[in-house]
Amino acid sequence: MNTAILLPLFGILLGGVFLASQAPINAALAKSLGDPVLAACISFGIGFVVLAVLSAVRGSWPSASGMAAAPWWSWLGGLLGAFYVAVVIWGVPQLGVVSTVAALIFGQVAAALVLDAVGAFGLPVHAITWQRLLAAGMILGGLVLSRTG
Repeated sequence: MNTAILLPLFGILLGGVFLASQAPINAALAKSLGDPVLAACISFGIGFVVLAVLSAVRGSWPSASGMAAAPWWSWLGGLLGAFYVAVVIWGVPQLGVVSTVAALIFGQVAAALVLDAVGAFGLPVHAITWQRLLAAGMILGGLVLSRTG
């Protein structure tokens, strides 16, 4: 394996661990507060504060011209993230963490197949191959298996 990819791969794997852990933590907050949207708001608020402090420490605040140069659609990430966090908080108590994460990953891979195939958002094009379809099918199979037994 190419050693240059080990650090980013480890970071992504750790991100996956954090993502799976975030779901039940936020669901517990929602249960205590009685509202999954409020729990998502608090989760984002805490994340915002942490990232704002980190950005300030790094001195990486953008200029107004840099912000204006960003494509309009690049500002939608927060909206998409808010939907994701709120729906996961709502879904975990009903589906469990394994089924929630399996559904999340299947949705991500299905969308990624299309985004790669069309080169969305300026990304390089990667064809939909039988191997990629098989990978998506295996994840779907895992989701189905997580709901049986």
